Amino acid sequence: MHVSVEVVGEETHEIRVEDDDTYADLVRAVDLSPHEVSVLVDGSPVPEDQPVAVERVKILRLIKGGAS
Repeated sequence: MHVSVEVVGEETHEIRVEDDDTYADLVRAVDLSPHEVSVLVDGSPVPEDQPVAVERVKILRLIKGGAS
């Protein structure tokens, strides 16, 4: 299955997933850490250890770099 992964405010990626891939696997596929994002399906967060069950997700970055 192919999943459209939108990183909010950045870009959208098309990721191929296997049957046992989780939302955390999607996050890693777009070079982010599961610790710095929330995965949203239809606007609601989903547990990252759950198998991917939809064709469109949004990833919201919770931590952004900046000057200190």
